[in-house]
Amino acid sequence: MTDNTTRLDHIVLWVRDPIASAGFYEKAVGLEPVRLTDFSVGEAPFPSVRVNEETILDLMPSAMAERMRMLPGAVESSGHPVNHVCLSLPADAFDALRSRLEEQSVPMSDVSHDSFGARGPAKRSFYFRDPDGNVFEAQHYD
Repeated sequence: MTDNTTRLDHIVLWVRDPIASAGFYEKAVGLEPVRLTDFSVGEAPFPSVRVNEETILDLMPSAMAERMRMLPGAVESSGHPVNHVCLSLPADAFDALRSRLEEQSVPMSDVSHDSFGARGPAKRSFYFRDPDGNVFEAQHYD
């Protein structure tokens, strides 16, 4: 069966050190590295981390910003961070993420309630930054 529903496939984050960033996302956020070994030996231009079976975060080296020539004007916009990326998790995974971030001494916002997301108001949410300054929101609906 073919499912033609539009989905989010990947988000590209600009990072200074892709290997260190992959370590952060694995240890603090709990995401599985993808192509890390290939990147380490020069066989892939960047590693990624898996959010779920359909979505990854690409960890693009900032040094590659000048090579972004896929569209007119792409070089000028390369390397600019997005406002934030939101990860939606089940309640127990939300709590586990917050605990891992605390263990890694990652600064976090206070927990807020009823933050609006793709599925309506989330019960709880909070924000944190990765080592490159990319801002993430974590939330859960249930």
